[in-house]
Amino acid sequence: MASLAQQIGGLRCPSLSNTHLLRKPSFSNTRTVKRFFTTKAAVAVSNAQTRERMKLKEMFEEAYERCRTAPYEGVAFTVDDFHSAIEKYDYNSEIGTKVKGTVFNVDANGALVDVTAKSSAFLPLREASIHGIKHVEEAGIVPGLREEFVIIGENEHDDSLILSLRQTQYDLAWERCRQLQAEDVVLTGKVVGANKGGIVAIVEGLRGFIPFSQISSKSSAEELLEKDLPLKFVEVDEEQSRLVLSNRKAMADSQAQLGIGSVVTGTVQSLKPYGAFIDIGGINGLLHVSQISHDRVSDIATVLQPGDTLKVMILSHDRERGRVSLSTKKLEPTPGDMIRNPKLVFEKAEEMAQTFRQRIAQAEAMARADMLRFQPESGLTLNADGILGPLTTDLPAEGLDFSEEIPLAED
Repeated sequence: MASLAQQIGGLRCPSLSNTHLLRKPSFSNTRTVKRFFTTKAAVAVSNAQTRERMKLKEMFEEAYERCRTAPYEGVAFTVDDFHSAIEKYDYNSEIGTKVKGTVFNVDANGALVDVTAKSSAFLPLREASIHGIKHVEEAGIVPGLREEFVIIGENEHDDSLILSLRQTQYDLAWERCRQLQAEDVVLTGKVVGANKGGIVAIVEGLRGFIPFSQISSKSSAEELLEKDLPLKFVEVDEEQSRLVLSNRKAMADSQAQLGIGSVVTGTVQSLKPYGAFIDIGGINGLLHVSQISHDRVSDIATVLQPGDTLKVMILSHDRERGRVSLSTKKLEPTPGDMIRNPKLVFEKAEEMAQTFRQRIAQAEAMARADMLRFQPESGLTLNADGILGPLTTDLPAEGLDFSEEIPLAED
């Protein structure tokens, strides 16, 4: 022990002076300096993060305490306000109910619609229009469109509603058809099908039936497919889904505008042994073989061919039966011109028709005058100019001779 004490006592420690205490630590190299300052900065950042976390913790604790003790303090939207908002935007989701919505997305299958429900509603492509379409945009359905829809079902997977515009359009189409029937309007329908009793045409987006008895042309059902026909309504019954149309009645209205003696341009549709059927603006007229030329026509095909364009004169028409009688014979400047020079006949058609009309008018006037001969009490007679006027002694007692040539008026 004594030896150990001596050894400890013999140790010498340098004295600690103020100069030594105030001396800055020295570093042997640059790497040591960098490590020192890096460590010092990390400690500073760690302290700042700790203070931030403590501040957030205090904020959360204050918010929790406020929600626990006074949850509605400083909140303007109360529970009553929430229930009022729900009632305001509540809707009836029963099938058949009409709801308003806004389209916000479209694709090849249909459209998504916002109807202020808990989930978006879906408009299938087949329910977007009563017309056949391949994309909803063809029916004008684009994002942003606001429309009234009809609820037709509910999706079992997510309880979303299935909507339709087709039903609303059907209702409007039937109403439109009733209006057109009341106004006795002629409209155009496209033939899309046929059956044993007639053909089917689309009018106002609805399928209507046209019995064969109500078709004015002699064309077959196959020949009429995909063609547009003028039509009139015969029966409109929405409850029975019955829509009956008539092409014959529509043609009768068009024929009413064709006066006897008028000249029209037509196209040869078909040839028969007894004559040719001519299409005159959607109306089929018959040019009988006896009305082609003053000269005898033994074979119609030597004069006319299907597809030929020609001018014909209206001889007569039966509005009820939809039949029109035509003539080129009355348009011949010289008998036989229709066979030898049909171009001349067409060039002189209006002139010859005017002559024909004058002859008819004068014949009718002379006939009326002859009738007045037996009705002197009428106090009227026909003067030398063919005008009815007061009865005079100009009328010969023996009457008028209709065997004489009737003079034609000068152009």
